[in-house]
Amino acid sequence: MADLQELTQRFLELYKDSAESIHIFHAPGRVNLIGEHTDYNGGYVFPAALTFGTTLLIRKRSDKLLGLATTNFPDHKHLPIEPIVYDEADDWMNYPKGIVHELQQQGRTFETGFDLLFHGEIPNGAGLSSSASIEVVTAFALLTMGGYPVDTVKIALLAQKSENEFNGVQCGIMDQFAVANGKKDHAILLMCDTLEYDLVPFDSGSYRLVIGNTNKRRGLVDSKYNERRSQCEQAVQDLRTAFPELTLLGQISLEDFNRTKHLIEDDTVRRRAQHVVEEIDRVIRSITVLKNNDLAAFGQLMNQSHDSLRDLYEVTGEELDAMVAAARTVPGVLGSRMTGAGFGGCTVSLVHEDSIERFKAEVSRQYTAATGLEADFYVCKIGNGVEQLS
Repeated sequence: MADLQELTQRFLELYKDSAESIHIFHAPGRVNLIGEHTDYNGGYVFPAALTFGTTLLIRKRSDKLLGLATTNFPDHKHLPIEPIVYDEADDWMNYPKGIVHELQQQGRTFETGFDLLFHGEIPNGAGLSSSASIEVVTAFALLTMGGYPVDTVKIALLAQKSENEFNGVQCGIMDQFAVANGKKDHAILLMCDTLEYDLVPFDSGSYRLVIGNTNKRRGLVDSKYNERRSQCEQAVQDLRTAFPELTLLGQISLEDFNRTKHLIEDDTVRRRAQHVVEEIDRVIRSITVLKNNDLAAFGQLMNQSHDSLRDLYEVTGEELDAMVAAARTVPGVLGSRMTGAGFGGCTVSLVHEDSIERFKAEVSRQYTAATGLEADFYVCKIGNGVEQLS
């Protein structure tokens, strides 16, 4: 967790005045344990909030300006709080700006402006949801400061809408939902189509979640993410011959899919759909094995998930594959897979606590030999969703 005293000092250097009316909020990053590229297909995902994320210090102003600054980049500015418009030059600021815009669209207006200072502990572009963390903490803070009701499910939807419409990234609901609704020592079984969810205890015993950052930057907007979405939509169109009511791949059972997949004419589109339907089935099986405390079986499902993302969905790439392959050679590793949208970013592995140092050394050595890049590792605990700290 960030040093709040240090951040308060930084806030006062930037924005002056006293510390009295500064409010502090925190939203986590998230890791998806299994269920990848299923969210926008209306299927199950199984994410968990992390203990590190984005801390926001915020204070009301006496005028109608919005101050935006972060400890992560040198640029900061003051903008009129309305009208808010997207500007590519504003880079990361478009995430909090999008939230302000979305709140205004919903009739949540503010009598004053605000000064905001963000401190992000999530590696940028790593696929651990730095953008969702910024969006959710901004929405939660502004609603709280404005005296509006705070509903974390609605905040997740608002943040997703902001990312879709204001920032032009067609993300699903998973990232924002996990960041807003996470709970310590629990993962979230979320049905993305209906937003029904269960908090599932995640007792890993003597095993730890280790996130490996490939340090291959992954830009969602520029990636093939939107292409995969349209391929999934094409699969739905083809399957409607047999299921006229079908609107999302998440609505078809694995059994029905296997019986009718020949209706998907394009081989590539068929492989994309096969990954999605099988991955949703893997998430459901994961809940059963975790309830039986069978971590080894969960590790196998993690491995199957990565292999499917590599071979059927083709979103892993050289770096993620190299890191996962290295992880699987280390004794004490039950499973390893990419997490996030792919094309770079991070892996998540289930590693015995006695093997963690060996894991870091061995995976680091093999990964650098294979790619020329240096890896970073984070031994993780599962934390709470968005909250007010003070």
